[in-house]
Amino acid sequence: MPDIVDTAVSNGSFNTLVAAIQAAGLVDTLKGPGPFTVFAPTDEAFNKLPAGTVDALLKDIPKLTKILTYHVVSGKVLAADVVKLKTATTVEGSDVKIDASNGVKINDATVAAADVAADNGVIHVIDTVLIPA
Repeated sequence: MPDIVDTAVSNGSFNTLVAAIQAAGLVDTLKGPGPFTVFAPTDEAFNKLPAGTVDALLKDIPKLTKILTYHVVSGKVLAADVVKLKTATTVEGSDVKIDASNGVKINDATVAAADVAADNGVIHVIDTVLIPA
């Protein structure tokens, strides 16, 4: 089974996310043993950001890394477990809020697809880029 990065690449909906992971130097980490849970924003989610945001982030690697690691939780947290949580601590260090009262929301992002399996974890597809406080 492919790892998280290869799963995202082959999906085709995560070109911006993969480019950001590459720019931030996180490919080797996310190809590592993990396991990781990744809340993965689609290309459409990145397109919702104000014009120029992605280009600016690609030039500000510390800020880009902070945002990307805010989308990752250590361990393999499947949807059945996510819905029982109110928060989850990200690799970045801050918590994301989880609301499963009407679908599943991670902060203000809606989970569009859950439990996309990868060799070293799981991907949950989200419709909005998560920005740490």
